[in-house]
Amino acid sequence: MGALFASVADSYPNHVALVDGSRSVTYRQLDERSDLLRNRLVGQGINTGDRVAILARNCLEYIELELAAAKGGLIVAALNWRLSERELAHCINLVDPALIVAQPAYFEVLERLSIARCPIWQIDDDWEEHLQRNNILTDVAKQIDAEDGLVILYTSGTTGMPKGALISHRAMIARAAVFTTDIGLAPQSNFVAWAPLFHMASTDHSLATLMRGGTVFVVDGYQPDRLIELLETHEQGWFVLMPGMVGEFAEKCRGAGLVVKGITACGAMADLVPRDEIAAVTRALNAPYVNSFGATETGLPPATGNFIAIGEAPKALPKRQSTMVELRLVNSEDNDVPIGEPGEVALRGPTLFSGYWNAEETNAQDFRNGWFHMGDVMRRNRDGTLEYVDRVKYLIKSGGENIYPAEIEQVLKSYSDVKEVVVVRKTDRKWGEVPIAFVVASDENLTEQYLTARIDDQLASYKKPKQIIFITDAELPRSTTGKIQRHELEKRLV
Repeated sequence: MGALFASVADSYPNHVALVDGSRSVTYRQLDERSDLLRNRLVGQGINTGDRVAILARNCLEYIELELAAAKGGLIVAALNWRLSERELAHCINLVDPALIVAQPAYFEVLERLSIARCPIWQIDDDWEEHLQRNNILTDVAKQIDAEDGLVILYTSGTTGMPKGALISHRAMIARAAVFTTDIGLAPQSNFVAWAPLFHMASTDHSLATLMRGGTVFVVDGYQPDRLIELLETHEQGWFVLMPGMVGEFAEKCRGAGLVVKGITACGAMADLVPRDEIAAVTRALNAPYVNSFGATETGLPPATGNFIAIGEAPKALPKRQSTMVELRLVNSEDNDVPIGEPGEVALRGPTLFSGYWNAEETNAQDFRNGWFHMGDVMRRNRDGTLEYVDRVKYLIKSGGENIYPAEIEQVLKSYSDVKEVVVVRKTDRKWGEVPIAFVVASDENLTEQYLTARIDDQLASYKKPKQIIFITDAELPRSTTGKIQRHELEKRLV
């Protein structure tokens, strides 16, 4: 991927590659800066396959590091700054980094964790000096195989802690191609990287844009006024919107009298967004909504090939299979199900990740028989479209974040006054879904306020239950085998 970026820089040396507030760099400058950073990393003894972790909000340096790693055969572990310290410690220990790059705001956190057995480089006003210090722009490029790892993006795990999904050069290049084939992005189309760069939405799309010759506008999170300014002044390819902010942003656009410069498509994860909000934001942006269905592990596939027309509030959300993917719907014996019947999504193709870092048993299960099993259930219609049905592995999707109940349940169960806990999802107009906890208490004086305070620093804010409901053990619905039936508990929330 680094070589492909360098080729684009040769073709468009003076075109702007990155904009971060008042700062901007051309393709030639970014190519040279990423070379310098690669040289310094390699000069520090960081070798092919070593991990460089980064703990930072969106900034120009984040993408420079990813490009430098691409050129040096290194792997960037993109740490989620929204996690609790307990979760963050797990993510760092999992990948055993040779170096951590962090913004000053996170230095105290890293010191408190007392787990960093490696150097820490600081992203601050002295970054330029760090970049140039004792550095000569020479070619120290290494032989890099297409299957070598490029980034590790963390995704919530069914066992209660995040897993590290390893994305290779091959997968990232293929993902860049799918942006073009399935979303219809033109060469040199631009992208606003406002969603966190520790997620695929911004890292995949930023690197894809830089392999096409477009400009990446880096924005630190959801800043509606800045986003509106960029939409008014620069044409955009896919303008990403996340559940939880779609309706509000549509209102902001209307209030500002937004006249867009031009957008190819907008939105994401339509299943989690109220239909009237989809209609409103597509009218405000004059662009169709992307009816996406992908994952950190798969990129845009398996089913991000359909759009919702401008102004439409759809009654159904049929998906269209993505390009560059083989897709099967299988039963519990891994046999294909007939058309019209639900089955678990199993896929393979060039966008697929290389597996979870240090998770042999999970990889063996999820990649069984040569196909990656997503844990999502879909139904193929006779017209070829795909309908989402449910999840094999119970998952809560809240505002673009994946939450597994086990993460929350393990924390609550760690307290002696909690006998049993079951976390379920509840439909939420703003966030799509939110977690709700049903708790069986061993102490009748236990209160929701007390538990909420106890778990405050144990979970990321979006994972904290929006409500804790106390229930008796006898009231927990169980199957004949004793398994708790989450869907029965969900009915109590309607």
